[in-house]
Amino acid sequence: MSSFLTQSTGVFPSVCSLDCPDQCGLLVHKQDGKIIKIEGDPNHPVTKGNICNKVRNLPERIYDPNRLQFPLKRTGEKGEGTFERISWSEALETIAFKWKELIRIAGPESILPYSFYGNMGRIAAEGIDRRFFHKLGASRLEHSICSSAGAVGYRYTMGGSFGIHPEDTVHSKLIIFWGINAVSTNMHQVILAQKARKNGAKIIVIDVHKNQTGKMADWFIPIKPGTDTALALGMMHILFAENRTDNSFLEQYTVGYKELREHVLSYDPQRVAAITGVPEEDIYKLARMYGQTSPSFIRIGNGIQHHDNGGMCVRTIACLPALTGQWLQKGGGAIKGNGGYLAHHTQNLQRPDLLENKNTRMINMNVIGKALLEENPPIHSLFVYGTNPAVVAPNSEKVRQGLAREDLFTVVHDLFLTETAKYADIVLPSTSSYENTDFYTSYWHHYIQLQQPVIEPYGESKSNVEVFQLLSKEMGFEDQALYENEAEMINQALDHPNFEGIDFERLISEHYVKGNVKPLLSGKLLTPSGKIELYSKKMEKDGYPPLPTYVPLENDGDFPLQLVAGPNHHFLNSTFSNNDYHISLAKESVLHVNTKDATHHGVVEGELVRIWNHRGECRMKVSIGENVLPGVVVTQGLWSNSSDHQQGINSLTPDRVADMGNGATFFSGKVDFEKIE
Repeated sequence: MSSFLTQSTGVFPSVCSLDCPDQCGLLVHKQDGKIIKIEGDPNHPVTKGNICNKVRNLPERIYDPNRLQFPLKRTGEKGEGTFERISWSEALETIAFKWKELIRIAGPESILPYSFYGNMGRIAAEGIDRRFFHKLGASRLEHSICSSAGAVGYRYTMGGSFGIHPEDTVHSKLIIFWGINAVSTNMHQVILAQKARKNGAKIIVIDVHKNQTGKMADWFIPIKPGTDTALALGMMHILFAENRTDNSFLEQYTVGYKELREHVLSYDPQRVAAITGVPEEDIYKLARMYGQTSPSFIRIGNGIQHHDNGGMCVRTIACLPALTGQWLQKGGGAIKGNGGYLAHHTQNLQRPDLLENKNTRMINMNVIGKALLEENPPIHSLFVYGTNPAVVAPNSEKVRQGLAREDLFTVVHDLFLTETAKYADIVLPSTSSYENTDFYTSYWHHYIQLQQPVIEPYGESKSNVEVFQLLSKEMGFEDQALYENEAEMINQALDHPNFEGIDFERLISEHYVKGNVKPLLSGKLLTPSGKIELYSKKMEKDGYPPLPTYVPLENDGDFPLQLVAGPNHHFLNSTFSNNDYHISLAKESVLHVNTKDATHHGVVEGELVRIWNHRGECRMKVSIGENVLPGVVVTQGLWSNSSDHQQGINSLTPDRVADMGNGATFFSGKVDFEKIE
């Protein structure tokens, strides 16, 4: 038992569990066994006591009267949300009986786990669950909805998820936030950038929407969605043409710079301006600022990879720091993600050896709607945890059609009766992270952190570890790996060079510890050549152009407007969108429309419109101005479908997969809108 649980009142170290790069150190205030306040830990080396409003108000979520307290069994129609209370024994027996029958009749691959990182704890999100479903022999899920396209693209250039140290960006003299609304999604990088600005740095934001990050920039550059690759290539054209490259760096640390120099001759500023919507003179200005300012830093966002060409886009932008030798400068380089520095022993944690059939099918989570409706042999059971696909997955009308199948046995393990849970046959109440033991590794800074239980489980809620161990027992599984405790699993995961000298006992003592991080260019990179690959033979082997190349978005139908459904400042995907307080902060969902498009469609500020395409439709009010380019519309946030504001923006988004990593293409959809009389 955590020593924190034995103390009913006090202040206890904790860590934010949300899917956010910052992964803040926290202090949890408890009185009479209940959390009354959450604040930032001022001693954390990177986050230093600053936290977002979402986390500051987490006690309201933890003690929300709508939070699930006991297992439920569906009594009404799927999607209706009518349930009755049952015992854990009945819930577990029902699930095990159904699964044993399915395995006997249709085989274990008729069962599919569907999960993501609603809780970033490694044991909960990619540990005990993987062990259980490997043993079960269930179909495997390809977890590619978030960052997979960009991760693959960046890896082709840099060998893995490695960038500069976030703390070093206070030394940057030019900071480019490219395709990231960092004020809402990486606030501590903004804090570091503001410190750099006080020391003379300039901040540039390149994005499709002048959001909160765009408004704090020294220079905001609006761009047409999906054309960022062309802009980066246009910058390269000018850098080479005007001899603003660091040739000694290119010679020593890269392969293919001569081929790249010839290749980008065709990406002249006039052509790039026509593609991107960025004026020719601005392309020159941007390239010259980047070429003459050192150290310069690019924060590469998630947004740009959610296109058909997202992997190539990130791969291309990742080449820019090498051209001017920024990787050798303190405060120079880029960050797409830094998860590679804290990679743990995945096989020890997930135990793929428990999977008997190594050819078990893989289902891409981005096409879950299509899979539920068309996969052959069919999926007959779904176990959902850590995500809410009825709202979060693309082409969500198709997802809900799949979830509504009467012959689909669905179990949802969550804190709330989500839109997905309303389609479930059995709903299991989940603990929050503050009721669990788990370890956390940031994909931005370099600290591993431990969460110990601060409060007792809410009602009858149980953690993922408890649930999968109880199900293992119910299924008759005897493998020791399914019954190990959190401390044992954490130590197995930390058996990795990145964590030499770090174990569970040390984390108990220190709460957060820096991984064994080495300078990026101190040895060979993990690319085939060991260098930064401007020309990639591996890409050529894998069927891609070996040099960065602009590829237009796929045809998404005969609709006039490009839709970008970005994040909301007060939500994290659908998390918090069901909370009245956060809804009051976010106010309402709006469609950001350029003045020219509003005039063309005959709408004025604040009018309600219907937005539609061949996949679905939703309704919201318009916000009109110059914050988006003509031909582009932007929304912010995944609002609860029960809200009056929106009927699910992802009913409009495509479920195609991106060029790399089978990633999502949320931002490559096209729509039209009309005023609702």
